[in-house]
Amino acid sequence: MKAFNRLRSKMGRNPPSFFGTKLNFKKMPPNPRRYCQLNVTLPLIRQFFDGQSDLRVDFRLSRGSFNALMEAIGREAHHGWDVEIACLVFLFWLASGTSYRVVSRAFDMPRTSVHRAIHTTSGKIAALFAKTVHHPTEEELVTVGAGFARLAGSAAFNRVAGSIDGCHVRVKPPAADSDCYLNRKLFYSVQLQAVVDHTAKFIDVCVGYTGSVHDSRVLKNSPLYLEKQYPPPGYCLIGDGGYPCLSYPITLMTPYRRPLRNQLQAAFNSRLTKARGVVERAFGMLKTRWRAVFLKALEVDVLFVPEVILCCTILHNICLSQGDVLDPEDGVDGAAGEEDPGREAAPPGTVSGAEERNRMALLCYAPDHDYI
Repeated sequence: MKAFNRLRSKMGRNPPSFFGTKLNFKKMPPNPRRYCQLNVTLPLIRQFFDGQSDLRVDFRLSRGSFNALMEAIGREAHHGWDVEIACLVFLFWLASGTSYRVVSRAFDMPRTSVHRAIHTTSGKIAALFAKTVHHPTEEELVTVGAGFARLAGSAAFNRVAGSIDGCHVRVKPPAADSDCYLNRKLFYSVQLQAVVDHTAKFIDVCVGYTGSVHDSRVLKNSPLYLEKQYPPPGYCLIGDGGYPCLSYPITLMTPYRRPLRNQLQAAFNSRLTKARGVVERAFGMLKTRWRAVFLKALEVDVLFVPEVILCCTILHNICLSQGDVLDPEDGVDGAAGEEDPGREAAPPGTVSGAEERNRMALLCYAPDHDYI
């Protein structure tokens, strides 16, 4: 928790962004004494400049996605390496999860320049959060709701504004606080809470809580919940059994708990699972594109990890906008945990969503509607 509070204390108060607030990164100053000449004979550099090679092999982005990223960042250089090359260094490091020393050799670049390129580029990408990861407009919500109705196969879900879940990202914890990072699956992690729309696009992110914190506690301490940011009135989120069923301060529909009482509850749970699965698909896509980040412990300071995760969600949305989709591969599990990992009691000051859930369950049994 100390690491989370330390990170959040650095941020401003203009949501939506990292921890629900706008990022305020300081640009690293240029080093006027050290400018490096690009070695165009290197395989990675040749691959980039030939204009034909698939960049996804080593950098995990298509050329279209890379160009979109560059347009968003801007091409003004702030240090001896050109912005495009600094971006390649960052993406190669992100894709390979290797040490700065190995990246230094791959690009024939001093290790200090590698460090500067990675951290500067990470800050630039993270600063794109508000433009890239944001809540849908009122007009877009109609499309989002229709999309969830299609996923569920029922018009009862046409007021769903997003699917919420959490994902654990492996870290190497500081010795003093290691117990805080140990999750229920007995590995050290930092948590990513995310809301996605019907296309698996991230529309809300909160990252930084340690692995020992329960999903529902991450939710109730997130800006999404505390500031009642989303969903708007008349809409709801859907989540798994680890979350409480609520109608206030946010509306969140979850499955009926077992043992189920009747077929009505079973039918609702089945429909909800189909619709909710899109968030697991989004996590699966993240893990497929950035295996080195999500499938092994990052070789960086634990305080840098949340920014790296944030960059991955931003790049995910940029890739989706360019049609650059990497479907989850076999063996890559997008699920955060068990279907019902043990639901905590709803916190004080909340209102149960049981009545709204019952209404949706009845609609699942109503005559078919044209929800496409």
